[in-house]
Amino acid sequence: MLKEGDPAPDIRIRADTGEEFRLASLKGKRVVLYFYPRADTPGCTTEACEFRDAIRAFAKKGAAIVGVSPDKPAQQTKFKQKYGLPFPLLADENKEAAQAYGVWIEKNLYGKHVMGIVRTTFVIGPDGRIEKIYPNVKAKGHAQQVLADLS
Repeated sequence: MLKEGDPAPDIRIRADTGEEFRLASLKGKRVVLYFYPRADTPGCTTEACEFRDAIRAFAKKGAAIVGVSPDKPAQQTKFKQKYGLPFPLLADENKEAAQAYGVWIEKNLYGKHVMGIVRTTFVIGPDGRIEKIYPNVKAKGHAQQVLADLS
């Protein structure tokens, strides 16, 4: 399991644009990397829209927002367009990023054991190290919590 202070694993996956995204391309910036279970579901929409609504405040603090879920690029594109999300959404179809960050886990869903993403946010510093981890995130109010914690 990753800890604060660890180097953030680099990820190379397709973004909502269909182009490859590489986390290392943002080195030198602070990055808010948030993992969510599924595009266009109630909790994920709440979380994404809160990040959207606070995008200028995050930019003032030098932070870029990047969302990741196991959806296909086309689903990410549709989600992004529907809600006017101004940040990259990454399509982690093979769950490689989720596994590298330790957020692809077995969950108990109504008594059935299934694999899925546990909603988690990582703040990565300009040096590429993890500054803060928010595990088991509750979607409502999360963006404001992260924003308040950024120095």
